[in-house]
Amino acid sequence: MTIEWHYTIHPDLGVLSLAGHLGPEAVARFAGAICWVLPRGTGPVILDLTELRGWSVGGQMAVAQAARQLAQAGRHLELAAIPADGSLVPDGTHPPIPVHCDLPAALTAHRAMVGGQRPWCGDEWPEKRTAATKRLM
Repeated sequence: MTIEWHYTIHPDLGVLSLAGHLGPEAVARFAGAICWVLPRGTGPVILDLTELRGWSVGGQMAVAQAARQLAQAGRHLELAAIPADGSLVPDGTHPPIPVHCDLPAALTAHRAMVGGQRPWCGDEWPEKRTAATKRLM
């Protein structure tokens, strides 16, 4: 099983939402999503894990690598709604990664506006699409 991803640009931040399981077979797809996100938007990237069913140690390492990659580009990574089966274990080689209990809390922390956003998603993203997403399709 792999992951699906959905990216939304808010003013001064981006939200990368994942669905599925971030295991060894999904790490390359996740790394590709991070590469795709890097030049789009500004400010922090909130990794929304609300729809993620779980992650392996390799998946957690990929998240740590994403934090390093974003930091090199002048952005930083934050997590929202980490999976119940574990938390990101810091390995000391990545920048600090703030963790929010859920996406609304992360957005509130940044006072992100709901309007003015631009979403992108893969073909198989779960059907919880917003009206803005449906208009773009």
